[in-house]
Amino acid sequence: MTNLPLLNNRYQMAEPLGTGGMAQVYRARDLMLERSVAIKVLRPDYSADPEFQILFRQEARAAANLSHPNIVTVHDFGFDQGQLFLVMEHVPGTNLKTMIENLGKFSPEDALPLIIQACAGLGYAHRAGLVHCDVKPHNMLVTPDKRLKVTDFGIARAIAAINPEENNDVVWGSPLYFSPEQAAGQAPSPASDVYSLGVVLYEILTGRPPFVAKTAETLARLHRESQPLPPSQYNPQITPELEQIMLKVLAKEPAARYRTADQLGRVLMTFGNARRAAEISIPEASPAAAPEIPAPLPEPIPATEPSPQPTAGIDWVSVALGLLALLAVGGLIPWWIFVYMTWTSPIR
Repeated sequence: MTNLPLLNNRYQMAEPLGTGGMAQVYRARDLMLERSVAIKVLRPDYSADPEFQILFRQEARAAANLSHPNIVTVHDFGFDQGQLFLVMEHVPGTNLKTMIENLGKFSPEDALPLIIQACAGLGYAHRAGLVHCDVKPHNMLVTPDKRLKVTDFGIARAIAAINPEENNDVVWGSPLYFSPEQAAGQAPSPASDVYSLGVVLYEILTGRPPFVAKTAETLARLHRESQPLPPSQYNPQITPELEQIMLKVLAKEPAARYRTADQLGRVLMTFGNARRAAEISIPEASPAAAPEIPAPLPEPIPATEPSPQPTAGIDWVSVALGLLALLAVGGLIPWWIFVYMTWTSPIR
């Protein structure tokens, strides 16, 4: 790339960041906006193809319309000195594939937040009508503070459109990650991205993809026909509930999977929340270490309300009321006698 020190009289090329099968990525300086960017320069044989130039511009324009925290922002694209290039935000950190190679298998607590972020970015693209077609850990950039961003939307689809026979590591995310329908030569859908996400989830939790073979043809057959080994055989931290989710994502039929990345992300978030809630508990202390709990104190009697004392002797109030009742009844007796005599007397 020594012959392209400056692209479009705007982007000052600097050191290379990585090389892939279809492009090379450089760190560069945007002289107009005075910011650091990453520039992907495509292979000369792709850049020289007029049909691919049209498809590349279409895919780049669609990717540039995506604005999401978990998607690498596309700033610009163009053609200069015989080279197609794509200008993106520069994301510090490394890709997820390198992390897997360096760290091996992840625990669910470390893996799920990363995959949920990938689901958020891809789900946003699915809602916008865009299928990635190349979901693999190489296209997931992770910053030092564990933020994940998905990159390279649509480039593999543009390459496959002009060269459908190129079924290797260059297109379709490599045969390690493409879906059964992609392996069969069918058009990808959001469910295809979900399957590829399932392959990445399997790999990040077990340290290996679900299918491994020496040729692309064998891998394609395994994706179409074979069932993966239960991931818990490689990582005992994978619970039956998580394993069920992972195997559903890897279903051969698109209709049997989660239909979009958004749906898979919600399922993983629900599982993660339930897992954390189950782990939050109060540990039981040993009897020797248990603090002595004092017996509850009796409630004091308020000073303004002395406790009642029993009354000794005769209840004179009750006696007086009884006498009054007796006198009242006794006084009515003469009155009734008088009334009776008056009524029965012959002289009236």
